[in-house]
Amino acid sequence: MIPAQEILSTVFGYNEFRGEQAAVIDHLIDGKDALVLMPTGGGKSLCFQIPAIAREGTAIVVSPLIALMQDQVDALLQVGVKAAFLNSSLDSETAWRVEQDLLDGKLTLLYVAPERLMTSRFLQLLEQTKLALFAIDEAHCVSQWGHDFRPEYVQLSILHERFPTIPRIALTATADDPTRREIIERLGLSNARQFISSFDRPNIRYRIVQKQNTREQLHRFLETEHPEDAGIIYCLSRKRVEETAEWLCAKGWNALPYHAGLSNAVRQKNQKRFIREEGVIIVATVAFGMGIDKPNVRFVAHLDLPKSMEGYYQETGRGGRDGLFANAWLAYGIGDVITLRRMLDTSEADEQHKRLERRKLDALLGYCETTFCRRQVMLNYFSEHYTAPCNNCDNCLEPIATWDGKIAAQMALSCAYRTGQRFGVKHLVDVLLGKPTEQVNRFQHDKVSTFGIGHAYTQAQWQSIYRQLVAANLLTIDMSGYGSLKLTEKSMPLLRGEHTIAFRNDPEVKKKKAKSTAKRGNNLLPAPDDAFWQALKNRRLELAREQGVPPYIIFHDSTLQEIHEKKPLTLNEFVLISGVGQSKLQRYAEAFMEIVARY
Repeated sequence: MIPAQEILSTVFGYNEFRGEQAAVIDHLIDGKDALVLMPTGGGKSLCFQIPAIAREGTAIVVSPLIALMQDQVDALLQVGVKAAFLNSSLDSETAWRVEQDLLDGKLTLLYVAPERLMTSRFLQLLEQTKLALFAIDEAHCVSQWGHDFRPEYVQLSILHERFPTIPRIALTATADDPTRREIIERLGLSNARQFISSFDRPNIRYRIVQKQNTREQLHRFLETEHPEDAGIIYCLSRKRVEETAEWLCAKGWNALPYHAGLSNAVRQKNQKRFIREEGVIIVATVAFGMGIDKPNVRFVAHLDLPKSMEGYYQETGRGGRDGLFANAWLAYGIGDVITLRRMLDTSEADEQHKRLERRKLDALLGYCETTFCRRQVMLNYFSEHYTAPCNNCDNCLEPIATWDGKIAAQMALSCAYRTGQRFGVKHLVDVLLGKPTEQVNRFQHDKVSTFGIGHAYTQAQWQSIYRQLVAANLLTIDMSGYGSLKLTEKSMPLLRGEHTIAFRNDPEVKKKKAKSTAKRGNNLLPAPDDAFWQALKNRRLELAREQGVPPYIIFHDSTLQEIHEKKPLTLNEFVLISGVGQSKLQRYAEAFMEIVARY
């Protein structure tokens, strides 16, 4: 049996394991079951790929998405590992050839969709095959309480029942305690060893801005920090996806839409361009993302609030998978809360599920409003102790001042009460600022005691105050009407003056363009106008196009960055570059050393 360390070095081109990788790999090579929780970009795939190479037989990898299978198989073929996939994208003749290779023992890894795996024909095929292990990727799909439930995953316990001697490994990047328990129960992993890595993604910078002309805020963010980078922009609705993509294109950005309402052909075309071209921005609903292996996504932006911390963590985790700097940027306002709570209350889920989703949304609101280190709040949610400051989130880099909001909160709550608890934020702010609007006059709210008492604060400040009162559960949104605000029991002590409240002092949005002054750490890529760097990227793109694979399948940005830094001119120097194994050394060293010599 080839030692795991030797496989890591000669096949994959890395000198050392990260975190729990070595322990997981040794455990699986020994034929034992494992449950692995490891953040996106943490190296989960190596945890089953190396044991698959080391053990006799074929490893069967259960994967929910076609794009993920294609990417991982392409990457394995690049490093000289015999791999294939079986899914609906293959014609019958190609699928038959893959099955024959499986029976003949010619495959080290076979990726398969859960739907195909569960057919009696395929299970019979496996009984005729020498099996190395089963890997169940994206294992959180088994949880009915999760955000990516796949009903086929529930049936995967059959693997343990029909193949009890074959080791199994279940892997996921996002699983809170209830989801973890459900994975163990449904997959029959009660005797499996659990490997739980840190959820921290230190290369990602988390930042939240309050919505004030969101498109212009997004445009400034892209222009100042990501002028030529690939990224993902998430929106809540299909309409908003298409409008945003169209608006970005009009502004000169290379932006493409992606949502479930588009035809399958358009979705595949846009996803393929995002994966295989440089600098493409995808604007998407949450229908996009799981299984996207593109490592050089430099930013993930949310124009609407996600539904939970789990969803937010997973979506932002698609940035910076190569370990280099990435931005997680979220624009958030009270309208998001109204929309999400209305969607939740009108859904067909049972009351138990709704209560769970409300708690998850409340946790995300707390994260958005916190003045503490965001990374600390996020990791605490996943039951991981983290000592602030992280120095890579907005609250650490630009600490938020707070102010005693007792009087302002009493005015805001009183205004909601005295206008009958039947109106939304806009109307309440108009009353507080003494604006004689048509609606204010129609309901004679210029006669209530709170009319015009709020001139000490601007309209933006009042909107911020109401947003924070809702997030603190001092006001609730009535979903039976038009988002009117109602007082909760929790607000009474504050109204009576028995409690106080501290508000975030939201920074005013600067209208003029300003360059980002925040340091991005020491893992920055070379500047876009660096001719040597562009030549390396161009050569990578040429090689990728020749083979019909994404550029990162040839080399990650981090590998190109190291070539740019160390400038290897001999094979002995080139093989020392991280990510260069024996197969890639033979295939690509000469092509890239020629670029190094030229510059």
